[in-house]
Amino acid sequence: MTRTIVVANQKGGVGKTTTVANLGAALAMMGRRVLLIDLDSQGALTATFGLDPYNMPRSMYNIMLNENTSLNRTIRAVGTRTRLGLVPASVDLAVAEVQLVNANDRAQRLQNALRQNRIPLDFILIDTPPSLGMLTLNGLVSADEVLVPVQCQYLAMRGVRALMETIWRVKRRLNPDLRLLGLLPTMYHPSIRHSAQVVHEMREVFGPKVFDIVVRNSSRFAEAPVANMTLVEYAPEHEGAQAYRKLAEVIANAG
Repeated sequence: MTRTIVVANQKGGVGKTTTVANLGAALAMMGRRVLLIDLDSQGALTATFGLDPYNMPRSMYNIMLNENTSLNRTIRAVGTRTRLGLVPASVDLAVAEVQLVNANDRAQRLQNALRQNRIPLDFILIDTPPSLGMLTLNGLVSADEVLVPVQCQYLAMRGVRALMETIWRVKRRLNPDLRLLGLLPTMYHPSIRHSAQVVHEMREVFGPKVFDIVVRNSSRFAEAPVANMTLVEYAPEHEGAQAYRKLAEVIANAG
């Protein structure tokens, strides 16, 4: 059975794309069949794997606008990775929210596309934009679980409340099966006391829903996409890569 996980946080720069890319690659390395979906018009996940979001003839934009494009026809192979595929984003997604505003099924476009998929998969990971708009809503409606990367800063921690309220509303009105998979502390600075305080507060508020894994801040995460790779491939012994491999193991074993 396919598990669909949406990675969401309305704050930008918290590690959503990094988490989707590295978690997906780590799961694929474990032998799982993984599909990544880029719902962000900035196309960072798409660019991570060497694809150009400014030159994408078929993308999530076509899926969201129901332009006679099936999900299966939009999936791109990601290099030589045999168990990892990507539905890319294009910059056109920036106007999709406006174009969808009057559509009756505007919150279910991605869900409908996933239901029509016939490719056997173990995991679908959805990257979302830094907002709580229509694209993120489609991700939440389509998913079984929500993974929330939280930057280890006080203001980032405060912003999680708005996301939790949105998740609760989506669960109550549109997707009763949606559940919180967990919160992942990211961009942790071990030498800065404030980072440890934020992680402590997260555990006080959310308890066991906060992963024991902490992803430390590192410039190596920015280096890997230059080589069209994830960190788990580019520098597998790096502590950041090890953190995402451990996260993949925890998530896979929890299914």
